[in-house]
Amino acid sequence: MRALRSLRSVAREHVGTAMLGFQLMAHPVWRNADPDEGAGLGVLLVPGFGAADASLSFTSTWLASRGYRPAGARIGFNLGCTSELVDRIERRLEEHTDATGGPVALIGHSRGGGLARLAAARRPDLVCGLVMLGSPVVNPTAANPRVMLAARALAKLTAAGIPGLMDQECFSGACYADSTRALATPLPSTVPAVSMYSRTDAVVPWRLSLDPSAECVQVNSTHIGMGLAPDVYTALRPRLAAWATRQAPALRRSGRRDENSHRRIAARPEC
Repeated sequence: MRALRSLRSVAREHVGTAMLGFQLMAHPVWRNADPDEGAGLGVLLVPGFGAADASLSFTSTWLASRGYRPAGARIGFNLGCTSELVDRIERRLEEHTDATGGPVALIGHSRGGGLARLAAARRPDLVCGLVMLGSPVVNPTAANPRVMLAARALAKLTAAGIPGLMDQECFSGACYADSTRALATPLPSTVPAVSMYSRTDAVVPWRLSLDPSAECVQVNSTHIGMGLAPDVYTALRPRLAAWATRQAPALRRSGRRDENSHRRIAARPEC
């Protein structure tokens, strides 16, 4: 019976996600774009478990049209060892910081938000702000049972000799202990953080997103549809704009941004 309820809730997630896409494109938060708002600020996007950079393509387009410089984390489908994924995100942070001339904002969805938090804690010098969307940072293994069942199945495949999926240490052992400890550690005061959660999230129980180090913001969204929900962008816009304003003088001094650079980039967001 519990499995049936879980299956029904996930099915509702997909139906709700389709509706959110239509709502977003008709919403003023999507249509009313100021190309100067982002001031060339770099933003690194980290997808959720089992997803890829393309899952945040709407977010990338929205950012680019407002003068930000979005880039994907390039971690494939966000499968595998947590510490190795954080290493890869750290390298992408270094690359994107170098390309944009200053610290960048991190936006992560679901597991991607937890990975982004770990990367921000490790390298606060590269991060000017962090946004977590439906991320179970309080207890990553307490998500929807069907999601955890799939993750543990991947770990069994890894044990059977198929590399690059998941590892049993993701759920127990030293890697799990280190990641859990790091997620519970307060973020540096120099990294403002926002954690967005939805009480109708059928994948991550909303209380798992209540990060004590973050400003916790309730939004109306499904879990899968966090990147399509108008509420998310309405909450994101002023916070991201404030970080861009704070970073603008440093970006100008770096010489990496000329008067029209963000307009050119807006036409072709980096993946």
